[in-house]
Amino acid sequence: MKWVMVVLAGLMSVFPAFAEETIVGRASVIDGDTMEIGGTRIRLHGVDAPESWQSCEDEDGLRYRCGREAAMMLDRFLEVSRPTRCEFVELDRYRRFVGVCFRADGVEVNRWLIENGLAVDWSRYSGGAYADAQDKARAQALGIWRGAFQLPCEARAQRMKLSPSC
Repeated sequence: MKWVMVVLAGLMSVFPAFAEETIVGRASVIDGDTMEIGGTRIRLHGVDAPESWQSCEDEDGLRYRCGREAAMMLDRFLEVSRPTRCEFVELDRYRRFVGVCFRADGVEVNRWLIENGLAVDWSRYSGGAYADAQDKARAQALGIWRGAFQLPCEARAQRMKLSPSC
């Protein structure tokens, strides 16, 4: 039991967000599904946004940088109502804080991204929590759903020459 307390104390010193289980502050957008608050990198739970280098096709078949668009739209969305609050879900394999985040006005960031077609529901992690939001975005042809795109997890795997683990 004593060693468990030592391990937990060590985790809390390395990952203060883990100890608090909530992080609040001004969010800096890293990409469409990752941000940073107070030096802590936060991966949005159950969300997979196109990579910053990833391209998609719009309704006319023209290519655009959908990953860059997702990040820019997220930044604009967050600046409307600050600060951002993120609730801890888990640490990912890269030891990042994974959470569900909210603007100061209470709007959930994770759901907003998917509802607006800027990301997909990564059901492998969300358990399908955002399937309804994704269905809505697809039906309204919003964001990436207005044309053709490759799932972000597939694009990453292809770029790294791995088999997709979507």
